Amino acid sequence: MEHISQLETKIRDETASPDILVISRFFLPKEALIGEYLYNRCLQDPERVIVLAASCPGDKVFDRVQQFPVYRWPNPKYLLGRFIGSLLKPLCNLVCSFVLAIRLYFRYHYRYIEWGHGYEFPSLLLLSYLLPIRFFIYLHGNDLLRALRNPLWRSLFKLTLTRAEGIVCNNSSTRDYLRNTFRLETPTHVINPAIRPEKFDGEPSQSNLDELRLRVRQSYNIPETAVVILSVGRLVKHRSFDRIIDNIPLLLTIGVDVHYIICGQGPCESELKSLAHRLRVDKRVHFAGYVPNRELSGYYAACDIFAMLTLLDTKASSLEGFGVVYLEASYFGKPVIASRLGSVIDAVRHQENGILVNPKSGYEVFQAFKQLCQNQQLREQLGRQGKELAKRKTLHRLLYKTESVPNGLLT
Repeated sequence: MEHISQLETKIRDETASPDILVISRFFLPKEALIGEYLYNRCLQDPERVIVLAASCPGDKVFDRVQQFPVYRWPNPKYLLGRFIGSLLKPLCNLVCSFVLAIRLYFRYHYRYIEWGHGYEFPSLLLLSYLLPIRFFIYLHGNDLLRALRNPLWRSLFKLTLTRAEGIVCNNSSTRDYLRNTFRLETPTHVINPAIRPEKFDGEPSQSNLDELRLRVRQSYNIPETAVVILSVGRLVKHRSFDRIIDNIPLLLTIGVDVHYIICGQGPCESELKSLAHRLRVDKRVHFAGYVPNRELSGYYAACDIFAMLTLLDTKASSLEGFGVVYLEASYFGKPVIASRLGSVIDAVRHQENGILVNPKSGYEVFQAFKQLCQNQQLREQLGRQGKELAKRKTLHRLLYKTESVPNGLLT
């Protein structure tokens, strides 16, 4: 890892001419969706980017092997303790990203900044006035909402968006919310996350997948002939894991040998376990707890159907981001049952890689489960199509008008 004090970096000083500074409070090896998204972005143009990010455990080893320079600012929690450090973290992120971006400018003379999220955007606004650069700002959902909560912050945020060369949303739902909130002439692009096989320790062979499938099923005493439904996510109310549990007795009634695995932790765990016990399906509903990325491939391999019935937050206290778990399930060739919501339809296409339903319609949800549980041929067809869909991606270089656009890109 290269901290900002080590500006004498030796990474391709003689051969590289990076012109894009990517700034983010989240970056690998910290497991975060924004960090994964931005890392995938950097891998597309390693010769053009410099990364400036917050420190995290394991960053020294990770940064040392990257194809691009990575600079880190310190995490105040490690310097001042967890309590005080947590209070000062937003201020530290804001100040450090601003000061260190200026220092890096005098080293690299970069022409663009890609600001990885809506957090700490005042630093970006100041940099746009002080440096001869153009910038793009990325928005993911809740970072947009946070910027709108304070009237002064809202005005500064709108000014920042107005001055941007472009805005990048990771899903169409966030883009639509942005358009409904502000009337902007700034070009707005939707670039969905992509799947990086290395996240799962590389692309497994079919024999490895068969072995992983068998291992996970055996660990929960699930027969090979049973249909396994999988969900991955934080156990919170609006994820509606309870609606899937409600369908397990119904599927058993029509003769489907079904099991349900839930990967994740959260405040609703005890409530969900109580529901499974009350419905007498606690032997069929398995709580895996937190599962790290490198082990998730086994769970995707073990399932036959991936399902998430997310509900809209009617109070607008949060915006649903891009559901990368749907894309991961498709990557492993699994059909998806999901809610017909704006934040989901970027990843799940009805009758192409899954079935979209109204999560509040018990009949519609049950019919989707019944159809996929009883029709192996349809499961395999949707799984194959989903795998092809998951391999598509949009290149971030499309943001730069001077770049040539290869044929066949998803736009």
